[in-house]
Amino acid sequence: MTTASAAAAWTVGDVEADRSWVYRLSAAESAALLAAVRAVGDPDGRPLLDWRREDFALDAALPTLARAFAEVRDGRGMALVKNLPRVGVTPSQFKLMTWAIGLHFGVARPQNRASDYITEVKDVGSAYRGPSGRGYNSKAELDFHSDSADVVLLSCYNQAPVGGMTMCASAATAFDIVAVERPDYARTLTSDYAFSRNGEQAEDQAPWYAVPICTPHDGRVFCRWNRNRIENAQKLPGVAVLTEMQRDAMEYFDAVLRRPDNMFTMYLEPGDLQILCNQSMLHSRTSFEDHPEEAKKRTLYRLWLAPPGARPLPKSWAVFFGTAEPNTVRGGMKGHHYDTTRRAFDTRQANAMGMTF
Repeated sequence: MTTASAAAAWTVGDVEADRSWVYRLSAAESAALLAAVRAVGDPDGRPLLDWRREDFALDAALPTLARAFAEVRDGRGMALVKNLPRVGVTPSQFKLMTWAIGLHFGVARPQNRASDYITEVKDVGSAYRGPSGRGYNSKAELDFHSDSADVVLLSCYNQAPVGGMTMCASAATAFDIVAVERPDYARTLTSDYAFSRNGEQAEDQAPWYAVPICTPHDGRVFCRWNRNRIENAQKLPGVAVLTEMQRDAMEYFDAVLRRPDNMFTMYLEPGDLQILCNQSMLHSRTSFEDHPEEAKKRTLYRLWLAPPGARPLPKSWAVFFGTAEPNTVRGGMKGHHYDTTRRAFDTRQANAMGMTF
């Protein structure tokens, strides 16, 4: 067992018995958060990347939010913040609120070929299994996966009337189980697998990269898992064909993640903010049926962050995070529109957070 003493190696019984990973904003903290966003006026009145941390006086809510971020880094690897203001809040205000929180806790990272720094998680009819498909634009059930940044924030504006259940699992727990039950599969999971960039790479990046699914490092298990991108990589020139052992190890790992003792399920409610560590946490979502009215459709906002004080990564992770060094602006998908405006934001925000860019 490589991670038995780590809080991030949890079971469903652990997180249900100890709900200290759930943080509730008080009525006063929630009101202060909304007041800070409304104080800046029109949320669409300036480009997203022009907003600065000092534009939002979040002081009243910061202690609770800081405890949640600490839980993600040093505790369970996941946190749920409840009671973000939602009643009477427009989608644009809610999106800007999510962005404002991010400005206080790290450097946002681009997420797609459009180089967007915050994305609307909403069904627009995308084909998840397509060569360039992304799950956040579909209503399909998603595979367990980790995102391409240290931390992911997901704020819920509207939930679906049917389905859309969130699922989380500890990669460390799953890997430890595989290591006990099938040590040959555990060794295979630490070998290189090719991952497709799904056509979202910048000009100076290859269309795929190779990295282990699981990497024990400094007493922790770091996990890069995205079945869809592994399968898409198999269609690209120059990618080695997966061996039978590699495929079997993938199947076993995924089955362990989905065991009832390991897969924690919950519904995000409007006003919830889920924060996950992409080094140790894997997440998924069931398919859903959406509301027929546009204003009531399932809508969440996703933000990827490089936070200050993040731990060093395995050296192998530099191929898709840009660097494995701590306290640096790392991760994200530069996409096709990473321009001088985006670079200027990264530089300015890194300076504000005391990080290296």
